[in-house]
Amino acid sequence: MKRTTLIKNAVALAVAAASTQALANGFTLNEQSISGMGQSFAGRSSAAEDATTLFGNPAGMSRLKRQEVSFGAAVIHGKTDIKHASGNASGSNDGDMVPDTGVPMGYYVNPINDKWAFGIGVYVPFGLKTDYESSFQGRRFGDYSEVTVITVQPTVSFRINDQLSVGFGPTINRIDGKLESAVGSPTPFDTRESRVKIEGDDTALGFNAGVLYEFTPQTRAGLTYHSKVKYKLEGHTTISGQNLGLASIDAFGKYDASLKLDTPESADLSITHELDDQWTLYGGATFTRWSRLESIVVNNEGLRTAAASANFGTIAEEQDWKDTWAYSVGTSYKLNEHWTLRTGLAYDEAPTNNEHRSPRIPTGDRTIFSLGFGWSPTPDVTVDVAYSYLWEDDAKIQQASASKGTYNATYENSAHGLGAALSYRF
Repeated sequence: MKRTTLIKNAVALAVAAASTQALANGFTLNEQSISGMGQSFAGRSSAAEDATTLFGNPAGMSRLKRQEVSFGAAVIHGKTDIKHASGNASGSNDGDMVPDTGVPMGYYVNPINDKWAFGIGVYVPFGLKTDYESSFQGRRFGDYSEVTVITVQPTVSFRINDQLSVGFGPTINRIDGKLESAVGSPTPFDTRESRVKIEGDDTALGFNAGVLYEFTPQTRAGLTYHSKVKYKLEGHTTISGQNLGLASIDAFGKYDASLKLDTPESADLSITHELDDQWTLYGGATFTRWSRLESIVVNNEGLRTAAASANFGTIAEEQDWKDTWAYSVGTSYKLNEHWTLRTGLAYDEAPTNNEHRSPRIPTGDRTIFSLGFGWSPTPDVTVDVAYSYLWEDDAKIQQASASKGTYNATYENSAHGLGAALSYRF
């Protein structure tokens, strides 16, 4: 069959998801550690205080003295106010498009001897969902987006000497995504619409590597690298609805589709310093190479060239994302042998820009404040609980397309996050 390009320069199945529900920007999820969440993930690559270090810095497993199992989840509740909306299509702007989302995690670490440790973790590094009301005014630029990435990471760490440890783990990543959008005429008086839906999935490999250096028993620094992951999603494109007067174009139907996508690499550098037996300070910075999201092409088997050239069912979304930095500081206070209190503050840059920001990713620079505690009723058991609140700079949407018309709006985004985890050592 003849291959034709339906969507060019589109962030489609995996990345077309609004990020207002995540505690990290773009479509990254930060919720791989509830203890780290309590201090806004400051010191993520240097804290190495429980089994969640398998994600934060695999070299940190060398600090754990006993086998440990840790599992938990975070729930994210997002809120968006859409203001000053206008466009050629009629409709509503409720802003209630981010459903409450749960983010699970689980880890096991086994210190084999004084040098080697082994562990395995299951977590969600990327994944978001937006579901606008059916009458959303900007529906021609995207009204439903969903992505889930689940990662399994077997990991080893090795203590080179009393100060230096290294760790490495391959990652097995499963991605599933779905994108939907209305298709209509740019003429304001033409209300006829069709729909295009794209679904796909893939499994791909990456890796997570880290170095931990302990300057003194009280001060340590960590560097962690999460690799990019190259996907080729296989799935279907479905076009349905009215034919918008294009009687000569028989484009309705279901077509085999494929999409090549790279999720970005990131590097986290942090430091942890224990002031005394009670106070610990954390700080860190994370670089994410979001500029990889430039041009993504969905190829469809059997879609007639006439339909493609007429942009029937086309979703063209130029993103032009930029690399970003996130910064965080935090502290913990050991109240007694049973209770540890935590707090933190973070600032996270948005990869989007005013020219290409769309209703799918209406995110701005964000600030995150967190509180948390750890309760250890016995030396073997710890319960961690954390709460985070984030607020964003106003994000402006200024979309214009010859085939879809216009949509302009200002998004005011915020979110609450609540997480809990249980760790057991034996």
